[in-house]
Amino acid sequence: MAEIRPFAAYRPAPGLESKIAALPYDVYNRREACEVVRENPDSFLAIDRAETGFDDSVDTYAPEVYERAAKLLQDRIADGSFRRDDCPCYYLYEQVMNGRSQTGIVACASIDDYLDNTIKKHENTRADKEQDRIRHVDTCNMQTGPIFLTYRRNDVLKGIIEEVKEKPAVCDFVSEDGIAHRVWVIEDEETITAIYEEFSLIPSIYIADGHHRCASAVKVGLKRREEHPGFTGEEEFNFFLAVLFDMEELRIMDYNRVVKDLNGMDTETFLHQVSESFLVTKLGKEPFHPEEKGVFGMYLEDYWYKLEAREEIRSGDAVKGLDVSLLQDYLLGPVLGIQDPKTDKRIDFVGGIRGLEELERRVHTDMKVAFSMYPTSIGELADVADAGKLMPPKSTWFEPKLRSGLFLHSI
Repeated sequence: MAEIRPFAAYRPAPGLESKIAALPYDVYNRREACEVVRENPDSFLAIDRAETGFDDSVDTYAPEVYERAAKLLQDRIADGSFRRDDCPCYYLYEQVMNGRSQTGIVACASIDDYLDNTIKKHENTRADKEQDRIRHVDTCNMQTGPIFLTYRRNDVLKGIIEEVKEKPAVCDFVSEDGIAHRVWVIEDEETITAIYEEFSLIPSIYIADGHHRCASAVKVGLKRREEHPGFTGEEEFNFFLAVLFDMEELRIMDYNRVVKDLNGMDTETFLHQVSESFLVTKLGKEPFHPEEKGVFGMYLEDYWYKLEAREEIRSGDAVKGLDVSLLQDYLLGPVLGIQDPKTDKRIDFVGGIRGLEELERRVHTDMKVAFSMYPTSIGELADVADAGKLMPPKSTWFEPKLRSGLFLHSI
């Protein structure tokens, strides 16, 4: 069963939350990160991506980058920009996007629950991407980006959340992208005990987003255990920062694909090969977004097509039946020759938040064909994780993204 415990967070001083809160470090390239920090030096991105304080001659992963991150963080704690709560608390973090609200419980999760698969993953991680956050967390001695976790419907926790939200929020602002952010602090013993005990009854927690941050936090914890052979298991390095949401509140957006060429084929030959596994219907100029599983949009030479997976390729298997798997296994791989979408430079992925217009723009600039997807469901994510399997890369796109810098966990 899951151990989800309260902690004493470092949080921005009142009034600084909107200046400090930043999108996750990995949604930006270096140029974009530098521009954000240039416009807002208070942004937490200056710490999460400390290479923004150097010119391009300094490598993103140079030792001095991590040292700068640690110094900036300590300086901001020293000048009062961040303050630590006096006692362990739970926190509520609500986000409202386009009128839709989702509220998570901010807490610390156990690295042992990750290791024994109580906290379940649905995708693999890459060692090179882990190494960056391992060095960042270890050098800063702080976890700065929360892991996005989810659990199946729980009426007890839902009731607690609703009761706490009847009180005024301690933090309430709207970020530049129009998303509202609110924070409540839960510090009374009775409510803390109720939350802790309820989570202890939950058999499985799922990683929704942040697999690399999670794996990195766990590896730092294991490293600290080696450095402290007398550890008790209660030390803060045995736990990692997380926000846990009831999966009924979450929304997964489509994660679309664009491909650079037709693998040496002309359009007629390509469409013929696609039609062997999909029913192909030419639609016209109006962008097409699928509204059911097994259906895909395709944009090619200024026209949209509807692709419907033929019955013989559909599957009840948790992974093989995913739309991302059908497209990969019966079109991207055998027809377009993209065998490994993680490494093939001919394919790129476009989050649904950018809209279908972005697919058209890419086809008109650097790509040849685009595919719009029906979103993977949160239930499919849980089913894959419960089966002990992994999704294909770029299967899910969650919005809104959790902000970094609102909660910090010292290890």
